[in-house]
Amino acid sequence: MKRTLIAALVGIALATNTWAQQEPVDLTAVQKIKEEGLNKSQVMQTAFYLTDVSGPRLSNSPGLKKAQEWAANALKSWGLQNVAIEPWGKFGRGWEIQKNYAAITAPYYHAIIASPKAWTPGTNGLLKAPVVLIKVDSVADLDKYKGTLKGKVVILDVNSSINTSFKSDGSRYSDEDLAKMAEPMAPRAANAGGGPNQQQMAALIKQRALRAQLGELFINEGVGLILSSGRGTHGTFFTSNGASYAADAKPVAPELEVSQEDYLRIVRLLKAGQQVEFEADTKTRFVDDDLQGYNVVGEIPGTDKKLKDQVVMIGAHLDSWHAATGATDNAAGSAVMMEAMRILKAAGFKPKRTIRVALWSSEEQGLYGSRNYVLNHFGDPKTMELKPEQAKVTAYYNLDNGTGKIRGVYLQGNEAIGPIFKEWLAPFNDMGAKTLTLRNTGGTDHLSFDAVGIPGFQFIQDGIEYNTRTHHTNMDTYDRLIEDDLKQAATIVASFVYHSAQRAELLPRKELPKPAAPRQ
Repeated sequence: MKRTLIAALVGIALATNTWAQQEPVDLTAVQKIKEEGLNKSQVMQTAFYLTDVSGPRLSNSPGLKKAQEWAANALKSWGLQNVAIEPWGKFGRGWEIQKNYAAITAPYYHAIIASPKAWTPGTNGLLKAPVVLIKVDSVADLDKYKGTLKGKVVILDVNSSINTSFKSDGSRYSDEDLAKMAEPMAPRAANAGGGPNQQQMAALIKQRALRAQLGELFINEGVGLILSSGRGTHGTFFTSNGASYAADAKPVAPELEVSQEDYLRIVRLLKAGQQVEFEADTKTRFVDDDLQGYNVVGEIPGTDKKLKDQVVMIGAHLDSWHAATGATDNAAGSAVMMEAMRILKAAGFKPKRTIRVALWSSEEQGLYGSRNYVLNHFGDPKTMELKPEQAKVTAYYNLDNGTGKIRGVYLQGNEAIGPIFKEWLAPFNDMGAKTLTLRNTGGTDHLSFDAVGIPGFQFIQDGIEYNTRTHHTNMDTYDRLIEDDLKQAATIVASFVYHSAQRAELLPRKELPKPAAPRQ
């Protein structure tokens, strides 16, 4: 009996010790966050103002500035402090579309689905002209078009076609997908490269040079309008910039990004010897009164005497492309991060550490807003000369993969943080969030923080229609947002931020990156 009692007491002691070593989770706080985030959400109202009301938010455009001002005022109204629209450095010209009409008028009338490419000029009034098919495989092919293109509409020959897909445009991660994601990554072979080989690189350089010369030909010839293929299907096209945003950028010809269906129709008609007449009236405006780029920032100040100078950061990029209103890329992420701050304020929390939100600009052109913020506040990744503030940021959390709900976290190779995040995700396992992977998802603003040794994380999100229908397309509108998913995401972010702010110690860090190698 005595031995049994001793064994039981030892078992209890071991269990207690094991529990003590686990990362604590404040379930009372989590319940408050869930109540506010799931039942009193304002995330869709925020998304509405960032999309429908503000309009397209191309970098340095009037739409972006309108959204930045609205966001700053909203953060202030929720009680955040130190709210500012903070300059980060020189970006370049803004740009917006003021008018956009295009149609073929022969062999019959048909209004086409198209949008001017970013930072290209308009047609300077109504243009009526025949469409000329251009086939250029080498520099030598350019000569045959000299003296023939003035005032014409030009379209490049392509051999592509649209293939019917039998897969849904929208999807969520299955349990099998997430389990595979969580598996350890297989080591890469020493000679396994992620980029193009020398032959592919040479071909790419040659192709870019040919395109540049083709662009010069169009300018010198005085073409009236260029039609470009926008990829995509079912009227969806993926948009891009057709010129530089630099203040001293060289002039380019007017250019429209056209849906695949309309583009291929025109090409087929011309190849069959049918004459295609075109008319267009596009008007664009360059904005060069302020070339600076800006981020929106705001804080909930910390209250602990020892920890209040330390910071938990969250963020998302507010800029978008111009053919729609940038709902999933990335008003969704911005609205979620703003909502997480609202939840924390509405719940009445007094965090030990300062919590700071940042809405970045010019992410689409190269993470400029976050990279320059990091450079100005935390350090230079090229030299790894770090500022004192770098050591005070416990973590940066980012959201930038569409409207899908959070399914877990990309750990960015930070193994030590995995057990902590596992406990923080536990209250949300029943909401589909439980996957941790050491892998990283690239191409967004958490990389700016990781580059200077600050723990930076992107959440795993269900893809929904992000890569098939909305990412950088003319269909990226408010209607593509899923309210329940955004509520779930904001609630989880708020909980992660709260626990990061209350934790006794800073979150574990990886080894500092080495300075970036100088370019040859």
